[in-house]
Amino acid sequence: MSAALDDFGGLLDWPQLQEWILAADLPGSGPVTSVERLQGGSQNNLFLLRRGPERMVLRRPPVHPRPNSDRTMLREARVLAALAGSEVPHPGFYAACADTQVIGVCFYVMEAIDGFTPMGALPDRYGSDPEWRRELGLAMVDGAAALAAVQPDAVGLGDFGKRENWIDRQVGRWRSQLEGYREMPGYDGPDLPEVDRVGEWIEAHRPGDFRLGVIHGDYQHANVMANRDQPALAAIVDWELSTLGDPRLDLAWLLTAWYEPGDPPGRGSYAQPEAGFPSRAELVERYAQRTGANLDEMSWWFTLACYKLGILLEGTHARACAGKAPKEIGDTLHRTAVWLFAKAAQLVDQASG
Repeated sequence: MSAALDDFGGLLDWPQLQEWILAADLPGSGPVTSVERLQGGSQNNLFLLRRGPERMVLRRPPVHPRPNSDRTMLREARVLAALAGSEVPHPGFYAACADTQVIGVCFYVMEAIDGFTPMGALPDRYGSDPEWRRELGLAMVDGAAALAAVQPDAVGLGDFGKRENWIDRQVGRWRSQLEGYREMPGYDGPDLPEVDRVGEWIEAHRPGDFRLGVIHGDYQHANVMANRDQPALAAIVDWELSTLGDPRLDLAWLLTAWYEPGDPPGRGSYAQPEAGFPSRAELVERYAQRTGANLDEMSWWFTLACYKLGILLEGTHARACAGKAPKEIGDTLHRTAVWLFAKAAQLVDQASG
């Protein structure tokens, strides 16, 4: 039966994988009977597996793994396992494989979520009812607030990232990553206007308070799934950048995904129609209500989110220049990175004015 299953160009080694599945504690019994490649994410691969009536999702690195891809997979699995029983909407964790002899890389298996990624044309009532869109926007804030309530030490994630001098390390850490992209063949170096000025402003205006928590690290429309039957989150997904840090960065990251009048040109809304979604100010107010967090310096967090996300997206552009990611995706993400630095520069100007 395994011979009839698609291996998607060698991404799934079915003889080895079926043996691992039979030995693991996974839903259903017997071998996998069907497989479907799922859309989602510009980096890693998702596959919907069926064992008779049971469904589950396998997540593995791309065909050209990064040096840290295996470690990233196992970290994702660890955080999903740690969130079991919390109020954070997330896919249930089933099992992880650290043995690269099975399919060539580390991978894990999780719950299949019935929902959709709220990007582009919104389906069903989301597309026709502005109140549903408003409730979805607020639900995204509530998801970030639920994660902010998780105590790392209490769920076994006390060593999930570096605690010391977290704020002090941000600009140097990400600027170093940006410079590292120069090693990619075919990449001419970062062309991100304002990167120096923005970084200098972030360094010079560090907030005076810090609260340690678990952060998702890439909290936006592309990394959540919405419930089809009610305006709510079905799950937060794609935990590859999760670590320890200040949870306010997740809220700030969400703000980068919004587009409002007065923003620099060149960026539209992720979801259509966009009318009905809460404003950035409403998102911040909702988060404050849910968490009690001090948001007096939200513009600093917003600027840091633009800085960090812009550098991360430029990494995919560099990989695309080296032939390790699709060119069209690399080009699109580079344009988004340029917009993020334009927005960051606007925030700096507003704060300085």
